[in-house]
Amino acid sequence: MISLRTALRTAAAAATAALVGLGAGTADAAAGWPPLQEGGYLYAGANGTGAVSVVDLGDLGTCHTLAKPVRSVQIVNGSASVLLFTGAGCTGVHPWASGSLAQSDLPAAALSYRVIPA
Repeated sequence: MISLRTALRTAAAAATAALVGLGAGTADAAAGWPPLQEGGYLYAGANGTGAVSVVDLGDLGTCHTLAKPVRSVQIVNGSASVLLFTGAGCTGVHPWASGSLAQSDLPAAALSYRVIPA
């Protein structure tokens, strides 16, 4: 029988390995991604590729419509996150929320975004 202490150590080790892998980039999960850096970045292609749009994480609440759709996002910030919308003018049925530490492909192309507090 596994003790609670052993289970907690295993969970903590797995979480630490996941965070280290995100920061250092693993061959499977982060192939092609640019290195993590402070700020917010939207990419035209999957896995952090293609044209880059820099997000002003200090501009809370303003809707920004993009000239071209984006397919992936990287956010490294302790106090702001981004809502991404499939439609221009921050419209669409279900916005995608990034969190304040994210490196992800989007479920659908996004045409606009709004910065919100994390």
